[in-house]
Amino acid sequence: MDQLVSFEALLFPSDGRNPHMVALMTSPMSVPDPHAPFSTLPARMPHPEVYMDYIAEGLGPRAWHYHLIEALDGMNKKFANPYVIFYPTVSRDGMPFPINKCLKEIQGRSFREAAAWRGNIIIAKYRESPFSSMINGSIADFPILRNYFMTHGAPQLYADTDFCETDNQLHENPM
Repeated sequence: MDQLVSFEALLFPSDGRNPHMVALMTSPMSVPDPHAPFSTLPARMPHPEVYMDYIAEGLGPRAWHYHLIEALDGMNKKFANPYVIFYPTVSRDGMPFPINKCLKEIQGRSFREAAAWRGNIIIAKYRESPFSSMINGSIADFPILRNYFMTHGAPQLYADTDFCETDNQLHENPM
């Protein structure tokens, strides 16, 4: 049986509860890690969908996307241990995910609904590649992530596309 391995990751709940640590489960992948083409470490598929409310079921990694944080604005060097943000993209009922109240509060007056983070957001830490060298994060990572979210909205996927599930196939709908 394939071995599940977990890593400590930070969850920003969409309902406004405080961020907290969760065990992000990963399972072995049969395809190589796209971010580390010459890595000898086996790639692992994270399962953030476990913590994403209202996410489409049965789609696995096709129901969420990820975004890398390799440095904060104004930094000359990249983080030695960067972060990967996992966010939901395909909801169970085709409706938009709720705006993440926790991140809205962090953004304060710079919050823009068009660039709002939606749904539960899970953030993991890694060394060289997000899919072959995840490491445990801690609540001590919160200040760095808070600084990032204060000045960065969600990737444009939320604003540019609307996904719905029809006949068990995903179709992209023009807005």
